[in-house]
Amino acid sequence: MAEKKKVGILGASGYTGAELVRLLLRHPKVEITLLTADRRAGLAMGDVFPQFAPYDLPRLTSIDGVDWATAELDLIFCALPHGTTQTVIKDVLEKAPHLKIVDLSADFRLASPEAYAKWYGHEHHALELQKEAVYGLVEVYRRDIKKARLIANPGCYTSCALLPLIPLIKEKAIETDEIVVDAKSGMTGAGRSAKEEMLFSEVSEGFHAYGVGHHRHMSELDQEFSKAAGKEVVVSFTPHLLPMNRGILSTIYVRGRRGKTAEDLHALLAEHYAKEPFVHVLPFGKTPQTRHVRGSNMTFIGVAADRIPGRAIVISTLDNLTKGASGQAVQNMNLVLGFAETLGIDQPPMFP
Repeated sequence: MAEKKKVGILGASGYTGAELVRLLLRHPKVEITLLTADRRAGLAMGDVFPQFAPYDLPRLTSIDGVDWATAELDLIFCALPHGTTQTVIKDVLEKAPHLKIVDLSADFRLASPEAYAKWYGHEHHALELQKEAVYGLVEVYRRDIKKARLIANPGCYTSCALLPLIPLIKEKAIETDEIVVDAKSGMTGAGRSAKEEMLFSEVSEGFHAYGVGHHRHMSELDQEFSKAAGKEVVVSFTPHLLPMNRGILSTIYVRGRRGKTAEDLHALLAEHYAKEPFVHVLPFGKTPQTRHVRGSNMTFIGVAADRIPGRAIVISTLDNLTKGASGQAVQNMNLVLGFAETLGIDQPPMFP
């Protein structure tokens, strides 16, 4: 039997870190040999997340205590907060340039340093690595990802909107100046750190928009839609918070170009994704629900006709912790390490 690849998770005490552990524990070709969490350093993973108590996992350690020059690792997942990740990865790669990295933060998603500074409020501190990073939306950049050292795992909201829209934009099937993305997410998208506005009593029995008119994922959407169109594209995007744990659902309003109907758009998407393992296009008129993809690496897409002639409603859904973060990260890892793309992440959704 071939020796397993050794992987580490930086920031293992957060939701995306825990989801990575859940997925990697059943992956037949990798072994988790490093878990870091500075505030929880010294604890067992089962002390932080009791569901992992039965499993033999390394104890959590501080990043500062890792000797990267001698660490026997093939790849690390970086599930650290935005802004701090870039300096950590820069330091890691200076000491261990052979390492492959899948970064789940937003630090390397934007190709333009100016765009990064505008949307995140400070200069980028690893500009050479920013140039090197490959955007990790597998269904679009599969070939580039296979050859990359640093993968910028996409955002959850953006993955949910990019997957249904990029094929339509590339085929010039929709008007790019009339796209409206109305998106809703579960609470885990906000991370695990304590926040007053995330208390149960603050969000339960309620539903609200946030980041209205200025949300950081807008920069990702603009970047990727503009690449697909070959011209500048700016879309309307509004995120909302729902009192549920997992899931994103995006209701997207588009107008067909040159007489394209909703049925035409559906046929284009169905053909484009016919052989993709993790994107499923429903029969025309059927619409997905977040519960249909819960715990899986799947994205479900539905298309329906609007009552306004020429317009269509595209609805997509994914699990924000899986295809929207950790599942997609493992999908990227599989490509980078030369494994079958579906390995370890081909489990069906959980229902109910």
